Amino acid sequence: MQTLTLFDPTAPRASDAVPALAQAALRGLAGATVGFIDNAKPNFNHLADDIAELLQARYGVAKVIKRRKPSASLPADPAVIAALSLECDVVIAGSGD
Repeated sequence: MQTLTLFDPTAPRASDAVPALAQAALRGLAGATVGFIDNAKPNFNHLADDIAELLQARYGVAKVIKRRKPSASLPADPAVIAALSLECDVVIAGSGD
């Protein structure tokens, strides 16, 4: 009889408590500023353009800000994240291919 060892690749949650920032729920998109962080994979820029257009036309998003990472394998620059957190009501990090 052989032993089979399984590993769970998911990280455990740091805490079940909701961070204070996440408690400030967005009550709607009308008038909101939406940010996109493009991970530099092919086609995400096209998807972000289409989603941005839809959010503005159908949901009244006032402004869209797009930033692109230099590479999918690198994290977003902390300065970019900090700037988006000040300028945006919600940020969408995306992946393409």
